[in-house]
Amino acid sequence: MVPRTMLLRRSFQKALLFPIFLLILRCAQPPTEFERFLASHPGSFDVLIKNGQVIDGTGHPAQRWDVLLRGDTIAYVGDVDTALVQVTQTIDAAGHVVTPGFIDTHAHGDPLQTPAFENFLAMGVTTIFLGQDGSSPAQRTLVPWMQQVTAKAPGVNIATFVGHGTLRELTGVNYDSVPTPAMLQQMSTLLETQLEEGAFGLSTGLEYLPGTYAPAYELDSLAKVVGRHDRVITSHMRNEDNDQLEASLQELIAQGAFCAVNASHLKAVYGKGSARAEEILAQLEQARANDVALTADLYPYTASYTGIGIVFPEWAKAPHDYAQVVRTRRSELAEYLRNKINQRNGPEATLFGTAPWAGMTLATVAREHKKPFEDVLIDDIGPTGASGAYFVMDSTLQERLLQAPYIMVCSDGSPTMWHPRGYGSFAKIIESYVQRKKLFSLEEAVRKMTSLPAQTFHLPDRGEIAAGKKADLLVFDPRTIRATATFTAPHNLAQGFRYVFVNGKLARQDETLAPQGYGQMLTAQ
Repeated sequence: MVPRTMLLRRSFQKALLFPIFLLILRCAQPPTEFERFLASHPGSFDVLIKNGQVIDGTGHPAQRWDVLLRGDTIAYVGDVDTALVQVTQTIDAAGHVVTPGFIDTHAHGDPLQTPAFENFLAMGVTTIFLGQDGSSPAQRTLVPWMQQVTAKAPGVNIATFVGHGTLRELTGVNYDSVPTPAMLQQMSTLLETQLEEGAFGLSTGLEYLPGTYAPAYELDSLAKVVGRHDRVITSHMRNEDNDQLEASLQELIAQGAFCAVNASHLKAVYGKGSARAEEILAQLEQARANDVALTADLYPYTASYTGIGIVFPEWAKAPHDYAQVVRTRRSELAEYLRNKINQRNGPEATLFGTAPWAGMTLATVAREHKKPFEDVLIDDIGPTGASGAYFVMDSTLQERLLQAPYIMVCSDGSPTMWHPRGYGSFAKIIESYVQRKKLFSLEEAVRKMTSLPAQTFHLPDRGEIAAGKKADLLVFDPRTIRATATFTAPHNLAQGFRYVFVNGKLARQDETLAPQGYGQMLTAQ
């Protein structure tokens, strides 16, 4: 029989030897992926986001991963051994998803006047594209404007297009409908300069002045310049009315022979139903099958927003003399406006967004003035006197369009616009289209708002959660996302995005905005 003291001695020896055995065993094992990473990336890190479900932006299913940040860059994605790293800030994302920051492919606003852009940050947007609808900074060189934007330290990253209408104005082409070869050369040279300075492509606003005067040969000529630089044309097309949409798309598709093209805020005004959506998608898909690099974006609202000039005839707008038109063709103008407004669902469907009528419909203004709405438009407003929201779209049609895998999300909004899309679009996608209507998965929604726009507009270091990408990141519980902006209160900030990182810095946490902006002026490479 072994003495009890000897048994205790043997147990004690085993207890001492066991951790030594484990240490030897561990040393004999090959290093983990994270240990190999640390060996080649020594030093401390700035942020660790742990225990979150990472939706990387590519459409792949969510994974339980940790994310390490160093500076403005994602350093590591995977399982992080917290015992082996030194981190300045740790965020426990349990119960939350971690996604790339959203990219707004069509936005408005002046970064020199409202640089904070909290409306975008509050709905998870970390990068916006400006210079839309044919209008960009009216400068022959973009460099001074870009430097001014950088000095303002914007809240979000800023990218810009060159405005086609601005090219016409800067070169003196203006309202000329038959530009000469010399004029085209001037426009092409100026476009070339601004693309080389870092603009991401050309925007056209063919429903607006002066873009509406551009003939096909002008657009093709500029498209060739864009193509040589491997950039994109994004277009507010010539006419978005349901019966004109195919022709407008075909004009854009023709430019796709020379460069990639994108249909801005795609819609079919007056169109209705999923069957009509399928007809539109068939045209897009036929072009894509014919090797046209064609995409589109849209916002999740059934009211558009633009200047009141959209309802006036071309012959009542510049360069024509409006006062003379009123004197000589008033009855014709009144009939045109009456028919146009009634076709657009009547005066109740026009909601003004500018003073002194902001928040009032055309019908309300007409009642207050005690005269027909067409006379209000002619005498009190005119073609340049106001902007407004127009309830002219069908939700079933628009939702079906958005389900197409090559169609992205945009807001077409700004901090000051009297329309909820500038404050709610990206939150509404998650709240309504993912959580409530289940039109697509959260992973697909995130892809449409991150990697798809990054690939389309050539942002190679953004739009995905992967090592080496810029650290524009969101942490949120999708069940708590709310788009609170309405048409009567359009400037209510979205709710639910708990952490918003821009270039590795915490730009917004819950309802608190950082005291400075961390966005950058982005340039195309």
